[in-house]
Amino acid sequence: MTLIDKYRQFNNFGRLIDMDFKIIDDGIVEYEMIITQAHLATPGAAHGGVISALVDGALGVAALSAVYKQNKIVSTIEFKLNFLAPALLNDRIVAKAKVDQLGNRIIVSSCEVICMNRDNKLLAKAMGTFNAYDAAKAGY
Repeated sequence: MTLIDKYRQFNNFGRLIDMDFKIIDDGIVEYEMIITQAHLATPGAAHGGVISALVDGALGVAALSAVYKQNKIVSTIEFKLNFLAPALLNDRIVAKAKVDQLGNRIIVSSCEVICMNRDNKLLAKAMGTFNAYDAAKAGY
């Protein structure tokens, strides 16, 4: 079982809000979810925290996918998120993330959140910084 498999196994929060990812290549991921009633803050639009969670997951898994073969895991140091348009009920949204800078310990990732069922409408942009460290320290 790879470190990515173990991450999937223990990522209870991702399952709770129904988001899942696929690794396109080392340092490149897509994290996806469909906006349901449970995600709404208004009668038709998702809560910003849902988008924030998707972004943090996408940025983090992009960083993780770049270092897991070295038996490293990552934690979020910070991220900045710009909301550009609301995610609406039944929208299929995808956060496309990539590693921009891979250091020995510090990793910088960026992503765009798009709505697949609204002509790839750009909903948000984000950038984050992550700390890479030995997976044993996280209990893996």
